[in-house]
Amino acid sequence: MAVFAQDPAYLREDGWRFLLSGGLAGWKTQDGSAMPWRTARGITFDGGPRLGATAAPGDRIMNAPEGKVANLVSRAAFGDVELYLEYLIPKGSNSGVYLQGLYEVQVFDSYGAVSLKSSDGGGIYHRWIGEKPVGGSAPRLNASYAPGQWQSFHIVFRAPRFDGAGRKTENARFIRVVHNGQVVQENVEVEGGTRSHMPIAEEARNPLMLQGDHGAVAYRNIYVKEVKLP
Repeated sequence: MAVFAQDPAYLREDGWRFLLSGGLAGWKTQDGSAMPWRTARGITFDGGPRLGATAAPGDRIMNAPEGKVANLVSRAAFGDVELYLEYLIPKGSNSGVYLQGLYEVQVFDSYGAVSLKSSDGGGIYHRWIGEKPVGGSAPRLNASYAPGQWQSFHIVFRAPRFDGAGRKTENARFIRVVHNGQVVQENVEVEGGTRSHMPIAEEARNPLMLQGDHGAVAYRNIYVKEVKLP
């Protein structure tokens, strides 16, 4: 299993765009409500299910101490991308990174878990059809750190393809997901939006969504690099 120990891609390569350069100016809530997320200079963790934050504005974002607020959606839309970000969750927490607002890479406190599912950290979450889970991809291994530590994802994502009439010709695909330096997903096809996705159609370009209503979570160093994949 490949392990990557070098600096993150956004520090080593040209073409990466920082999505928090204006704080939360480049983001909105999924439901159109007032912005409950906040920027912070530092995040605190006391070992329990909540997070805290310094009052001063800073370069990281947090949903709320109890973690039950509207999902966060980028104002920009993306097609094929590399995405790098870092997150921090407390004990028992749950969030998710939705490529194009539709296809989730799971953020979950899976530290110490042995039997892994699509709902564990680094999993490609399942779809929800007929009140039943369908598909999904469990991570190859458990790369999760203990709660309260910053963790990273480096995701290479290929958007769905459409013909000139707007008919989908190829499904979305996760080319690779690297979780805390270890490859946990490769070449995973996703036939449609995973559970709790945004109520939008599959398109060549759609926004990024960060889940904010399942538990406390903080994010930092959110970078994207638009690419053209074959």
